[in-house]
Amino acid sequence: MGRSRRTLPEELLLLALDPATGTTAQPQSLDLGLAGAQLVELALAGRIAPDGDRIAVVVPRPTGDPTLDCALELLRRRGAPVRAVHWIGGPRLGLRQTYLSHLERCGMVAAVPGQMCGVLPTTRYQATDTAISREIRARLDSAIRTGVPPDPRTAALAALAHAVGLGKHLYPGNEGRSSRSRLRDLIRHDPMGGLVAHAVMDVQNGAAAQPRRSPAPAGRQTATGVRPPAEPARGVPMQPHRGSMARLAAH
Repeated sequence: MGRSRRTLPEELLLLALDPATGTTAQPQSLDLGLAGAQLVELALAGRIAPDGDRIAVVVPRPTGDPTLDCALELLRRRGAPVRAVHWIGGPRLGLRQTYLSHLERCGMVAAVPGQMCGVLPTTRYQATDTAISREIRARLDSAIRTGVPPDPRTAALAALAHAVGLGKHLYPGNEGRSSRSRLRDLIRHDPMGGLVAHAVMDVQNGAAAQPRRSPAPAGRQTATGVRPPAEPARGVPMQPHRGSMARLAAH
């Protein structure tokens, strides 16, 4: 995959970057969204495809993007389709920082060192090319205001932005309520983006800890009148250590 265009994780991160503070909105859910955005980008590249609520590798050939290829290789090693919620809910050590460092190397953001409470060192990130952020935002605004079905990439970006809670960051206050509602509705325009966005929201709601179960037949209850609890999940795929992700991204 060439570097002539930005990937969805990069675009989602730029959307979340607050130009006033240099911090990212919704940092905890954003990490989940970045993992989900990787899946959508791999699907757009034809490397993976949805299989029900699972993700299957269909073409294991590398994309040329080191961070995406790391995720693709981990999916391939599973040997079988993996549930989207289990993949997105797995540990994501340093994923946000990996993408921030990549954007810095590409010249799209600049790291600004600082201190918290005058003691603890901190780093803020300021967008250096605001035209890129404006272009990304304009695509969302156009899809929201015109009602014209967006292209799959923009639809997936909208779905992920809604899933991680960026609606209030992008369209704040009562005046942004209708825009937030339309942002949520864009989730239906891309099946893969919708699958991943719902998985992100399920992880935040704790659904990743329980496998899906078919509804019990009518009248099937325990002696106490309460259905038995769902079985615990059998496992969550481990992700690479932060150091390995950073080394891959640096190549």
